[in-house]
Amino acid sequence: MPARRPGTPAIVPAGSDPFVPLQAVVPSALGALLRQSPYSEGKLAFAWRVAVGPGMDRASQVRLGADGRLHVTATDARWQREIRRSVAIILPRLQALLGAEAVRAIEVRTRPD
Repeated sequence: MPARRPGTPAIVPAGSDPFVPLQAVVPSALGALLRQSPYSEGKLAFAWRVAVGPGMDRASQVRLGADGRLHVTATDARWQREIRRSVAIILPRLQALLGAEAVRAIEVRTRPD
């Protein structure tokens, strides 16, 4: 399908639903925008918050290693367990937002006292 020029109406194929739920469009659009921008700590922090939600975000800090390993520091052992249990959900979300090669694994630990 040829690219549409800005300002021209979109053509919706017959039989398709032009009303796609916003929650189905936003994640892919957000991921496309994030993958195009250069890496920064702010970009990582934003993607982490989107992927895990505000509660888990407040209970953790993240740092991305050069090897693609995401180092997550949880505020306590309870949050460490919760984040570890959720890694199978969190990792694909981060990969969709930042790119499959950006985050390859997640390592979780607690903040030293």
